[in-house]
Amino acid sequence: MTGGASPATRAETRRRWAGAAGILAYLLLVLVPLLVALAPPRPGGRSFWLELSLALGFVGLGQMGVQLALIARFRSISQPFGIDLVMRYHRQLGTLAALLVLVHPLLLWWERPALWRQLVPGGGGAALGTGVWSIGALLLLIVLSYWRRPLGLGYEAWRLSHALLGVAALVLAQVHVSLAGVYVTAPWKQLALWLWCAALLGLIAFLRLIKPIALGRRPWRVVEVRPDIRGCWALVLAPVGHRGLTFAPGQFAWLKIAVSPWSLREHPLSFSSSAEHPERLEFGIKEAGDFTSTIGSFRPGTRAFLDGPHGSFSCDFHHTPGYLFVAGGIGISPMLSMLRTLADREDRGRHGLVYACSGWDRLAFRQEIEALRERLDLEVTYVLEHGEEGFTGPVGYIGEETLASHLGADPGARQVFVCGPDRMMDAVEDLLRRCGVPARRISMERFNLV
Repeated sequence: MTGGASPATRAETRRRWAGAAGILAYLLLVLVPLLVALAPPRPGGRSFWLELSLALGFVGLGQMGVQLALIARFRSISQPFGIDLVMRYHRQLGTLAALLVLVHPLLLWWERPALWRQLVPGGGGAALGTGVWSIGALLLLIVLSYWRRPLGLGYEAWRLSHALLGVAALVLAQVHVSLAGVYVTAPWKQLALWLWCAALLGLIAFLRLIKPIALGRRPWRVVEVRPDIRGCWALVLAPVGHRGLTFAPGQFAWLKIAVSPWSLREHPLSFSSSAEHPERLEFGIKEAGDFTSTIGSFRPGTRAFLDGPHGSFSCDFHHTPGYLFVAGGIGISPMLSMLRTLADREDRGRHGLVYACSGWDRLAFRQEIEALRERLDLEVTYVLEHGEEGFTGPVGYIGEETLASHLGADPGARQVFVCGPDRMMDAVEDLLRRCGVPARRISMERFNLV
């Protein structure tokens, strides 16, 4: 018998190494401003609180800049961790950056109360003014991000404001550091920080200006818009002038449809089709917003553009003898992609699917699921929130007993994939832990990326 790890095991190992390298690169980028500031020459004879204030300011500047790298959609950044985790980390670290930057002047003014008088218009000069405006842009960015929906701000308008405010906050902060000049008096320090800033701004230019050129050279067209249950559609795309898109089952892409590749109007959608057929892509879409509510109006021949694949939610990245898929609502879409791929590969493993929804008529793509049962060793359990006549499955919410019956005697033997509403996913994750499933065997995909 020959040795060597399986392709899935090697892929998982590469992903872990890539994750470790990504964390190291992130820390180095965050610390660049502080390391430059601490390098000689440095001013002496300063109090601890003054030094702490400036250190927090430089670390906050580093955090502000690196947020641009997190949203640039580089697969090497997102794939080891999953794009949903990266986006949550981006929101949390963006808030931390704002707090650090805000504490910086508060400590400074606490140490030197006379500086408060310089806050009057024109009183502190350009150095203070650019710092204050940078903080203002950063705080406004956070307010619009956390309260976008209550404020009635549309998705495209929010994305544009988010990008502009982020760039403005970083540039104004960099100008503030250069004008203040306390720790960056040496020309090489000024140059190093501006090169660092320009490199990070270049990531946004790449995402918004250069990447669309590549997308425009690989267009797609709508070949079918197929209704399923009420308010749920299957959107099918075919490549125009190219061979299609290679992806791992369960991944997703950002879709732009009936617009220019430079448009801000794009939406993340999980593949529901088999990865064995890159020439025919299918997405399961539920009407839930401005864009998704118009899916049924798109006609065959409509031009589309895809940025992908993205994400690490895939059976191809985990090697186990069988998989358990737990879906709620339209969270069935990436599960279909994995199941269809396994069927096309004539997989002989034992798999399970637990699919929860509010009612029998709300279970999307039920015919496709039943067809997959004929092609795979697949045990399916439907869970309905409300009992219905003739339904003999579990009623209410997904319970520990239902999960345990699928996991069997060895809960850690299977990789478990969970996708659906946030509350359902949180509850299922807790139940899986109680069933004895190790954290490394639980893969989660959240659709809320903004």
